[in-house]
Parts: sequence; structure tokens; C-alpha cells
Amino acid sequence: MKIAVIGGGSTYAPELIDGLIRNAEKIDLKEVVLMDIDAERLKVVGTFCERMVAHAGRKFELKCTLDRTDAIKGSDFIVTQIRVGKQIGRHKDIKLGLRHGLVGQETTGVGGMAKALRTIPVMREIADDAKRLAPDAWFINFTNPSGLITESLHKMGVKKIVGLCNIPIGIIMDLALHLQCDPDRIKIDFVGLNHLGWVRKVYMNGQDITEKIIESLADRKGPANIPELEYDPRFTKALGFIPSPYLRYFYATETMVRNLQSKTKTRAEEVMEIEDALLKIYSDPTQVTKPAELEQRGGAFYSKIAVDLIDSIWNDKREEHIVNVPNQGAVWGIEDDQTVEIPAIIGRDKIEVKPVGHVEPKIFGLMAQVKAYETLTVEAGMEGSYDKALMALAANPLCPTELARVVLDDMIETHGLKLS
Repeated sequence: MKIAVIGGGSTYAPELIDGLIRNAEKIDLKEVVLMDIDAERLKVVGTFCERMVAHAGRKFELKCTLDRTDAIKGSDFIVTQIRVGKQIGRHKDIKLGLRHGLVGQETTGVGGMAKALRTIPVMREIADDAKRLAPDAWFINFTNPSGLITESLHKMGVKKIVGLCNIPIGIIMDLALHLQCDPDRIKIDFVGLNHLGWVRKVYMNGQDITEKIIESLADRKGPANIPELEYDPRFTKALGFIPSPYLRYFYATETMVRNLQSKTKTRAEEVMEIEDALLKIYSDPTQVTKPAELEQRGGAFYSKIAVDLIDSIWNDKREEHIVNVPNQGAVWGIEDDQTVEIPAIIGRDKIEVKPVGHVEPKIFGLMAQVKAYETLTVEAGMEGSYDKALMALAANPLCPTELARVVLDDMIETHGLKLS
């Protein structure tokens, strides 16, 4: 097996390499190619990853390249983890929202849209390369906004595509910690979109314990995977579901804007400092294993979900994973080619989405509205359409319609976007 990692200079890359080292035999891994456009960064990260592989007994060959076609050619899996505009672009996205009194965040609201519009044209180039050089390859997308970018790849003609996010597994791990049990004993009924999902049911050893968990959350003694915000107990009980952490941007928008405005540094600035420290560690020739400091970067369980998914596909295990995939009739009211985040059975040649059917009105309204925004953003990015970008912002619940045009014009000027 050959895996191409597009965005291989990411400080996340050693996390993925660590997981691949530990599972190389069971997925018959022969070659990993790290590709990036930043030569200096790729040299630091790639050299460190090479030391990791050598220290582990060289279970596979690792290469680094600036040539995307060389990386993709003959690959069985293409992992996309790019950040167009780097962290400084993310910083600008956050500031863009806050300038207008809106949520500044890299995946939701106007920041997520700006990131998507920068990213979609590059993803088209990657997809076109894959069609020529690795037509049977599976795409594993980590690039944010993951669901939206996954939908764009699907609409570009990529058939074997799965988008991943660590939020669902993070919730499972948090529940297991709260219940003091093995994560394998926990199963969740999860539905939604990337960074807009809900746990409708929690099962432990097959027994429904949802009510118990909701009571714990209402009493503020439950799992801690709702950071920075404690919802009103009456709201928690009325909702009756566990909202993913990013829902606080929608359920408590004004509070989150105030929190973001009060910070002395943006999350992008914080990450840049973390990355500088990581790159210094990676540059140490005595460092041969993944450093503990990598946990500060975020993306917990990144390698686990990636390797588990690759294993399920390569070995045709037909295991259930919560992933971003085309809906294909799973959720009523969502188009077949629109991406949702739901459980699916993953095998070598196909993905079978698990039927969801009717989604409760208390969450479907928000889900449908955000899905409309995502799809319009995909179309705007693929077509270079100003009008569709404008309608996307108007559809986004985190951007008042009356601000849509001024925000879009600011976005275009800030990032030099080409929309007409």
C-alpha cells in the first residue's frame, strides 16, 4: 500500500506517522509520501518523521517531495490535510468575523467560509491529479471545514471519499472517562454535519443510558466535552441530546463572540506559538518519537481514526465509523449528494450509510439551514460565483443577512478571492 499525505509538512504529520508505524503490518503499508509546498517546513517535519520510522525498525519507506504528482501517482490512499493561507490566513479569518461583531472561527461562520473559498480551487487541482494518476485511490479528507470540503471533492467527481473529524470519537472517549469504562463499551447514535452534530442516544453495553447522561449534563456533573460554556439546565433537558462542542457558536452566539473578543490572542496566534515550539523539537536530531507537546496542537485521536478507517477499507472489515459522506438517502430532507456526518459501514469498495430517516425538528431546522450554506459555499467556490457566495452568507445563521454583502466584500479584499 502507498499513502500520499498532501500537506505533509503539517505539525500533525508525526501523529499520523506514529499511528501508521504501529499498524503498518496489518494494512500492508509499503510507502508513505509526505508532500508539501513549504520546502523548509517539509524538511523539518519530514526529517523527524524519517527518524521516527527508522527508530521503529523501518516498517515502511518514507519519502518527502514538493511534487504533488509524484506523491499521488499510484497511491492507494490520499490523505488531504492542507491549510491554504497557513495560520496567518486563519488569523485573518478570525479577525474578519470579529470586525463585524460575528463569530471568528476557522470552520463555522464567516471564517469557515473564507477558508473554504480559498481551499476549494486547490482541492480541484488535487482531485484532477488523482483522477489521472491514482484513479482508484481513496481520499481521506481532514482539511477543514471537513464536511464542506468533502462535499466539494465529491462534486468534483471523487467517488471514494470520506471526511474525518475527531469530535465524535472525542465524545465517546469523554463519555467513557465519565463512566469509567472502556470506550469499546460505548456506542452513540450520532447525526448532523461536520462541527454541527448531536448525540441522540448513548448506549453502554447495549443499554440506553441517554437519560442518565442528560441529567448529569443538566446538573453540570456530566462529561466535560462542552468546553467554555455550560448550557442552561432547562435547555439541556429540553434538547435531550448531547450537542457537539461547536454548537456553542450557534446556541450561545453572543456569549461566544464576547469570549473571542476578550482574548488577547487569536487561536491562530496560539497555534503558531505551539507550532514554533514543535518545530524546534522536531529539529532536535535526538528526538525519535512523537513528543508529548503535540497534544497541545489539538486533533486528539487523529491517527487512530485515520488508521482505523484505512484498515477497515484495505482489509474490507466493513466496520462502522462516524464519517462525513454523501447522504445517499440516509437523512430525510437532505439531498443525496450533500455531505452529512453519520455512522456508515466502511469496506474496500463501498460505503454503506446507515439509514437515519426522520431527524427531530428541534435540530433539523438548524441542520438544514447550515447545510444550505455549505452547499452554496461549495458551488460558489467551484464556480467562482459572487452571487452564490452572497447567498451562502445570507443562509448562514451566524451572519445576519443585512451584513452579508459588506462581510463578503471584506472577505474578498482580505484574501484576494476571485469571485465574479
